[in-house]
Amino acid sequence: MELTQRAYKDEVEKFSTAQVIDMIRQLRDQLIADFLQEEKLRTFFVEHYDVKSLSQVRIEFLKRDLKEIQKSPLDLAHYAGLIKLIKETNSAALSGGNDSLFFNELETVFKKYTY
Repeated sequence: MELTQRAYKDEVEKFSTAQVIDMIRQLRDQLIADFLQEEKLRTFFVEHYDVKSLSQVRIEFLKRDLKEIQKSPLDLAHYAGLIKLIKETNSAALSGGNDSLFFNELETVFKKYTY
């Protein structure tokens, strides 16, 4: 009887798919919130895209696009591997380059403004 209760307890404590999706969305949205700070956005572009400066107009369009991503539902196909990993390991820790998934999603927006 005790083994069954422990197995049930272990099963109950596992993350549900909805919880995993919500955790990933929160992480993505926090990253976006960081980029909505103008100085961080400018620094990122200088360091990663060799862009010397961004005009205020580009900054505003970038922020608009980032806010749109923040409002959009999570791209489940893009994050499928991470969702599966979190469910299998029951750990929300990001490792092994999984954090790059978040940057890859935003990179499509960033590349539009590197011209």
